[in-house]
Amino acid sequence: MTKAQLMSALADKTGLAKKDVSVLMETLADMAYGEVKKGGVFVLPGFGKLVKVDRKERMGVNPATGEKIKIPAKTVVRFKLAKVAKEACL
Repeated sequence: MTKAQLMSALADKTGLAKKDVSVLMETLADMAYGEVKKGGVFVLPGFGKLVKVDRKERMGVNPATGEKIKIPAKTVVRFKLAKVAKEACL
């Protein structure tokens, strides 16, 4: 489902204008990004949560040369699916 299809479907199901749905989705995304950046976690009940995770430094291999390289530590964001969502989909 594309973003436009999602916006249309939400507008149809809620009775809101597409513009209002678009503003709502953008606001939700901005809130999620801000909360993850500030607190490390953003929970979306029924779907899952975005979690900020620190990766440790590790060794890797350059596939072209086979040379071992050091991959530096970094912070990433992961999405953990809620149990309810797993059960509903599977």
